[in-house]
Amino acid sequence: MKRILTALLCATLLSACGFQLRGKADLPYASLYIALPEASTLRAKLVRSIRAGSKTTIADAAASSQAVLGITGDSTVKNILSLNSAGRVREYQLVRTFGYRVHDQTGRDLIPPGQIVLQRDHTFDDSQVLAKQTEEDLLIRDMEDDIVQQLLRRLAASKPDFAAKG
Repeated sequence: MKRILTALLCATLLSACGFQLRGKADLPYASLYIALPEASTLRAKLVRSIRAGSKTTIADAAASSQAVLGITGDSTVKNILSLNSAGRVREYQLVRTFGYRVHDQTGRDLIPPGQIVLQRDHTFDDSQVLAKQTEEDLLIRDMEDDIVQQLLRRLAASKPDFAAKG
């Protein structure tokens, strides 16, 4: 009985604070072409998220889509943050910069060109090279997932005016 009351109290408090699950991303585009290579993991994650969370279809060609998501730049840089007393690297910072542009078939911007910059810090240890490399790969995948979520939120928040074409 005590557990049920505690669960009800938690549910009441969460609903009172305005908390709600993220839910589906309603994209304002009927169809979207993603200008990334077919083999790209970022493209696969974007396609999966759009298909699962919206009514937007993924177009096979830019000419047959209402909007085109173009990539203006994508780079990952590994910076040294600190060294140990022997002069070996102790901490790294991964910085991923992802630039994008959403436009229609005529080239008119539907969303102004933007950039997503993500940073992740991680320690390094010479005695655990394989484990630290695996940790770095996980951080890179996490940053990719974060890019997908931020792109979806930015696409959903856009208010393109398709009637103003011309």
